[in-house]
Amino acid sequence: MAIKRNKSRDDTGLKGRSGLVVIAAICINCTIFVLKMIVWRITDSHSMFAESIHSVADTANQIILAYGIHRSVKNPNQKHPYGYSNMQYISSLISGVAIFCVGTGFSFYHGITGLFQEGHQEDYMWAYIVLAGSLIFEAITLLLAVKSIRASAKEADMSFREYVLSGQDPCVNVVLFEDTAAVLGAAVAAVCIGLAAYFQTSKPDAVGSLLVGCMLAAVSSLIIHSSVPALVGRSIEFDQLNKINAELENDSIIKSIHEVRGIDMGNNQVRYKAEIDINGRELTKLYLDGLNMDEMLEEVKEFKSSGELNEFMLVHGEKIVDSMGDEIDRLETKLSLKFPKVRYIDLELE
Repeated sequence: MAIKRNKSRDDTGLKGRSGLVVIAAICINCTIFVLKMIVWRITDSHSMFAESIHSVADTANQIILAYGIHRSVKNPNQKHPYGYSNMQYISSLISGVAIFCVGTGFSFYHGITGLFQEGHQEDYMWAYIVLAGSLIFEAITLLLAVKSIRASAKEADMSFREYVLSGQDPCVNVVLFEDTAAVLGAAVAAVCIGLAAYFQTSKPDAVGSLLVGCMLAAVSSLIIHSSVPALVGRSIEFDQLNKINAELENDSIIKSIHEVRGIDMGNNQVRYKAEIDINGRELTKLYLDGLNMDEMLEEVKEFKSSGELNEFMLVHGEKIVDSMGDEIDRLETKLSLKFPKVRYIDLELE
């Protein structure tokens, strides 16, 4: 048997904490991308081109993340009985691969080309202005991501670092990693453009493109590293699993539990599965407590044949089985109320 507790869509999906961070990042990065592309066409700066690719990659990836967040709260159906919570991890993984293939690839290509082909020098004033604005706005989305992660980490009773590395909120993690790289990338691009203007050569500018590419490669590696374990199937913390087991074992109806599994499904959802051995004596006692034993005794005394006794046993045996189902439902409800993150509970009779 299984029980699922639904969470209001008002505090999940794109309306939730993570969704709002991603939507804000999309709006800001889209605007920054357009401005960087305009300045790149004016200055022909290799670093600015790398930063433009960086911003378009960020924007595209965050759109993918928004789609993943939207799909992750879709209600379970016959084909997907446990819902779509892993969509956040899938979109995060796609984002990481896209950053590496598109962002890193183009930045490396343009940087290596710039090392061997001297570009013409232009007035970089607009590049500085856009990079300064980019740094400010990227810092805003970075702070939003940090604020969201701190709040979620506090709710999960984890440190900021533990929460990030655990991949509990993959979409906000992507925004955190991307915007950290974006802030650093804007600073690197500004320095390299300044060196190019000072020395009147595009070589430092090309090096800046390569450095931005390296940062994007590091970001994609972090994103992929934090997304893959959850998709493979990651156990919840043993302390949490032991607490759930103890709550179940301490119930009088349970004799023992076996084959316990606690899987982190992402999106603050946990699936708990266990094989349980019911205490038949305790179950029968609970059933008989609701009956009048004197009346049952009188009923048995009136039996004239073994057939009547057989029918009597069949009726009460079926009711005991029904009461066992009620007890399992009670156990599942108790666990779901005690541990809100346990959204799916599968208790199977041994």
